[in-house]
Amino acid sequence: MDFGGGVLAVDDASFELEKGRFLTILGPSGSGKTTLLRMIAGFQKQTAGEITINGKAVGAAPPHRRSIGMVFQRLALFPHMTAAENVAFPLKMRRFDPRTIPDRVNGFLELVKLGGYGNRRINELSGGQQQRVAIARALVFEPDLLLLDEPLAALDVKLREEMQLEFRRIQHELGVTTINVTHDQREALVVSDDIIVMDGGRIQQHAKPVELYRAPTNPFVAGFLGLSSFVEGKATADGDLQSGDLKVLGVSAGDVTEGVPVIAAIRAEQIRLARSAPALGACEMQLDATVIDTIFEGERQMYIVEAASLPGTTFRVYHHDPEGFGLFDIGDPVAIGWNRRDLKIFRHAAE
Repeated sequence: MDFGGGVLAVDDASFELEKGRFLTILGPSGSGKTTLLRMIAGFQKQTAGEITINGKAVGAAPPHRRSIGMVFQRLALFPHMTAAENVAFPLKMRRFDPRTIPDRVNGFLELVKLGGYGNRRINELSGGQQQRVAIARALVFEPDLLLLDEPLAALDVKLREEMQLEFRRIQHELGVTTINVTHDQREALVVSDDIIVMDGGRIQQHAKPVELYRAPTNPFVAGFLGLSSFVEGKATADGDLQSGDLKVLGVSAGDVTEGVPVIAAIRAEQIRLARSAPALGACEMQLDATVIDTIFEGERQMYIVEAASLPGTTFRVYHHDPEGFGLFDIGDPVAIGWNRRDLKIFRHAAE
């Protein structure tokens, strides 16, 4: 998608989605994820390539000809209508048999756990209930594809997490092919069968959630999904990283050859933290370090530590012992360690 002036909002983004799967497109603001969704919906015309749904090219078709249900952050429910009337609206626009509409509407209100709420006006419903009405309205005509554009962003954290599970339940129950756009990492991991990570208008990686999290293909994905720390240096002959006089143990990801500049990533939960090196046990890589900050996050404690042998590099570490919260203070000497397989080494993007 070319916005003119050489600006590509979406650049050579190509993917396939199997029928019945739940795909989330994840990325920071300006990554191109919403533009990609709007092109699929038909609200923006692609300047190259084609969009195909169920084997049919729809790139030239207007939105109402694409058999797509949509739920957006701004739900656009009709405030003068009841919940049932809102859900019935797309059926009337598509000229469904009027005799079948009430039963169909009631069935979909039951699906979203709003049975008995059909006669309520929109302003008589809570935010979560309004979300459910919007979902029922998007699904009631049984579209080929459901598109979700950050529909949960305006909800508080607890309600958002509840609705994430509801989206997953409803999608599994109906088997409707779904594409969701969000910047919320947890949401992407919770609801999705597949995830696409975008940046700069390009697809950085397309994989199942577990694969994406455990085997990122580049530093951007490693840094965007989850909490990672980074070490820079040069690749060694045996695939590790050399930083000054220190050999840092890890595994190469992709095209990494001896002597090239590299950057390595390790996730906060993969680093072990202890009072001294012997307490780290069998960790293959061990470093002496100092605590420079501590952050209490409720269910866990995060420590920020600095290793003397890697000046200028900090590691963020989730402590794994819930009974040991507050175990270390700022300035305490500690030891950190990890296993070779957990540190991923990538060719430096600037190279």
